[in-house]
Amino acid sequence: MRRTSFEDMNCSIAQCLEVVGEWWTLLIVRDALFGITRFDDFRSRLGIARNVLTQRLEHLVAQGILDKTPYQDNPVRYDYLLTDKGRSLWTIVAAMRQWGDEWAAPDGPPIESVHKSCGQVMTVQPVCSECGDHLTVKDLRPQLGPGAHDPSLLPGSN
Repeated sequence: MRRTSFEDMNCSIAQCLEVVGEWWTLLIVRDALFGITRFDDFRSRLGIARNVLTQRLEHLVAQGILDKTPYQDNPVRYDYLLTDKGRSLWTIVAAMRQWGDEWAAPDGPPIESVHKSCGQVMTVQPVCSECGDHLTVKDLRPQLGPGAHDPSLLPGSN
């Protein structure tokens, strides 16, 4: 079954899903964040079919999430390296891991992210980029941004 495209939707979340919304994609990004770079290593860690992995890697390269760099000539083999755009997905992957640890890991987290400096397990904590206050959804209000094409994006504007 082919999923609906969000390509024409004026929503940053929809546009993000257009790039990384397929379920294998963020697992590939997760492994790339862990330092995995080679096709066979992705394949063996994920248990993913070759054709599916090939398609997902090609998509991530086309979207500028990964760079494809040859490391061997005969036969040609490639490393798939995260770009700055790809590394910036770290916050999404970390937040998803944290949610999964809390709500879908009854035996506890399978992997913990430990801060190298202090040795403590890290959690994602939304903070205001200006004042540093910790945030919840109740602390925020939506407003139209410069890229808004449709005022009905705001709740209650219909």
